[in-house]
Amino acid sequence: MSADRFGNAIDPGVGYARGALLQGSADEVRRLAQAGRAAADFVAREGIGKIAICTGNLRFYPASPEDLSVLCEEWVGPGLFSEELRQAAIAHMGGDGDEAAAVVNRTSAGIVAAVLAHAQGRPVLSLVPAGDRSHASVTRGARLAGVPVVEAFDLAELKRLLAAHLPQLLVITTVTSELAVLEDELTAAAVRLAKRAGCTVLLDEAYGARFRPVLHGGAPSLSFGADLVITNADKAGLSGPRAGVLCGDPAALVPVQAKASELGMEARAPVAVGAMRSLQGFTPDLLLQEAQDGQDLAAALEAALGPERVSRSALGPKIDEQDAMAIVLEMAGKPGSARVPAEITAAAGMLMLRGKGIVTVNTHGQPGGRVSIRLKPTSGAVARAGGAAAVAECLVAALREVAAHLDDAAWFADLLFGED
Repeated sequence: MSADRFGNAIDPGVGYARGALLQGSADEVRRLAQAGRAAADFVAREGIGKIAICTGNLRFYPASPEDLSVLCEEWVGPGLFSEELRQAAIAHMGGDGDEAAAVVNRTSAGIVAAVLAHAQGRPVLSLVPAGDRSHASVTRGARLAGVPVVEAFDLAELKRLLAAHLPQLLVITTVTSELAVLEDELTAAAVRLAKRAGCTVLLDEAYGARFRPVLHGGAPSLSFGADLVITNADKAGLSGPRAGVLCGDPAALVPVQAKASELGMEARAPVAVGAMRSLQGFTPDLLLQEAQDGQDLAAALEAALGPERVSRSALGPKIDEQDAMAIVLEMAGKPGSARVPAEITAAAGMLMLRGKGIVTVNTHGQPGGRVSIRLKPTSGAVARAGGAAAVAECLVAALREVAAHLDDAAWFADLLFGED
């Protein structure tokens, strides 16, 4: 098992080092519950209007009163809106009109269901941008299916792996959660190669369905010829609710729907209606404004910490968890610590939430999600937190407070879990 730069063993299932406090998914669930309590306390003091969501996911519920009384009815409602949903998904992803569509309760659920439905006992091949890795849902789905995941980062490696492993499923991640982007030409060539080899192809377009076309001038999701495409209903300019929208060839989609239903991962009518309205309400301007707010925030953070410590994505700044650890050690004047980077960033996120109502993936991310500090402001978030400079100052102050308590395990436990 590899180690991070501080000598901490990296858990290959998640790609970062576990610590004495955040030892696994159960501890991350406890941290998530504490984040909920911290957010509730902030809202009680300041009101919901001061919450600043910087996760890149809005997660509102855009249904109308009529939707609630008619379409959200569980028995008849789905039959009333199924064609409208299908057309909304096809329009959003650029299909030719013959595709089927379905909503699952999370994009991760859709990916897991697709792996279980289409792996067929063969290794799952995963194409991701160079320097990044497959989403945890790919590896977890493969583990449930009892098969390995084999990653490729370029066309030559993909061609070799197709011949060596004879996979039945290729998952292509066009834009990762770190916002690394696969070039459209590589995506198109990979789809052609995999289809000729007899693979079912799933495009993970959680971000990519909007991020690539709007910010990079890329092609529509369904134009690549993949069997299936999945996107989030709450990322990159969409309003929520949290859900995954699948669209593609009915012959490939129906087995995924069946597997999702078997495992209780299908979206119920109210969630599906909300996802449909989210797709229908999207305009490129929403994403363009989020991107501009993210650049303003990146500039403020670079001014506060130095440009060498902050990397930029199209949607905002990022500080790698190991860089965040190095910053905190420097602030504390210490060469090392018993804490690991994931605990440092979780603590900083919790302090930002308590102090300014800034919601980050470091407090509200799901177990196994990335632990870098990624600030991807949603619509209006930066203004609600007092501006880009105020958000940057809040993060720097949080890192300083973490540094001041670096060796105090009880302080960390109380902050992350509400427990001494």
